[in-house]
Amino acid sequence: MTGSRREANGRRRPYGARSAPYGFLAPAVVLFALFFALPIGYALWLSLHKVDVQGLGLGKNARTEVWAGVENYTAALTDSELGHGALRVLGYGAIVVPVMLGLALLFALLLDTERVRARAFSRLTIFLPYAVPGVIAALLWGFLYLPDVSPFHHVLGRMGLPRPDLLDGGPLFLALANIAVWGGTGFNMIVIYTSLRSIPAEVYEAAKLDGATPLQIALRIKIPMVVPSLVLTFFFSVIATLQVFSEPTTLKPLTNGISTTWSPLMKVYNDAFVAGNVYAASATAVVLAAATFALSFALLRTSNSRAKQQGSR
Repeated sequence: MTGSRREANGRRRPYGARSAPYGFLAPAVVLFALFFALPIGYALWLSLHKVDVQGLGLGKNARTEVWAGVENYTAALTDSELGHGALRVLGYGAIVVPVMLGLALLFALLLDTERVRARAFSRLTIFLPYAVPGVIAALLWGFLYLPDVSPFHHVLGRMGLPRPDLLDGGPLFLALANIAVWGGTGFNMIVIYTSLRSIPAEVYEAAKLDGATPLQIALRIKIPMVVPSLVLTFFFSVIATLQVFSEPTTLKPLTNGISTTWSPLMKVYNDAFVAGNVYAASATAVVLAAATFALSFALLRTSNSRAKQQGSR
């Protein structure tokens, strides 16, 4: 070969052939720049500015955009409402992530057994809630939670049993977590189940010849071999938990237990579109993005280090 840009007969490739890869990449690059890089850059720019109001803020040039430096970031990091919202989301995630991944792993293992019937129908049934938009799912469950219209409350009242209010106090976390678990378990199950189906059948046959029971095969072969899929679904679940917005926002009109700043993203929305302070909202959004990135990076480093330690053994 005489060079990467020459054909087999030694002639240079035409210019169109050399530029073809860039032409295929151009649409993706343009979309990435317009809908990802540009909004992030604009949010960073807004977070470093503020509005300077002169007098009553009326008239021409009464409101001017000036440099604020880290003032918006300082206000965001010292905001008690943002801290309380972060704590609520952490408590919410402590319920959602382990329950959702545990159910996804359990369903995937059950579907991967030899004796299961109607595997395709069961897989579709478990995955179907994931296809329901989050707002619609929150509305459906919200009306099932309301004591006056819920059929479950009606049945409990007929049986003389107490009817708990799931939209107030501590049960509110369970009500919100139930919506997330119901909608996200199917997606995580598909990821884990696909990983299980990729395991060679010879591995199971060798384990059966050694006298391993189905439970031992699941605990000692299947689960260890799908750990990468579990790590992947764990990262997805953590990121989705930190970005919870639609469920509490949709349920807010149905209860007084959810404030406008219940989650960090709800506070960003409230600052930007209710209070009209897009500069403070941009700074808060940047802080949340940086915290999400730092947490994901730390979890990924921890997972990689443990995988290397196990590989060295």
